[in-house]
Amino acid sequence: MLPPAVWSCFHNTQKKLNMSAVEQDPVELMLKKTGCIELHYKVQECIAETGDWRMCQDKVKEFKACMQNYVDQQSKKYANVK
Repeated sequence: MLPPAVWSCFHNTQKKLNMSAVEQDPVELMLKKTGCIELHYKVQECIAETGDWRMCQDKVKEFKACMQNYVDQQSKKYANVK
């Protein structure tokens, strides 16, 4: 039996292959908009390979920094909107 992290990555890959453009995963759509999708994939891949998220902290930190950068940009963009 596959470890949960490997199964999750495999399942997500299968979903990507089986989904049409209309059925895209809303989380993936959001991540594409942030520009952080590739870093998200690297985190998933690392967890699938190691089976231990703690061994992937460098990739997790990169992904977190990317997401924080996006949030900061959005905050500035909408700072004056009432």
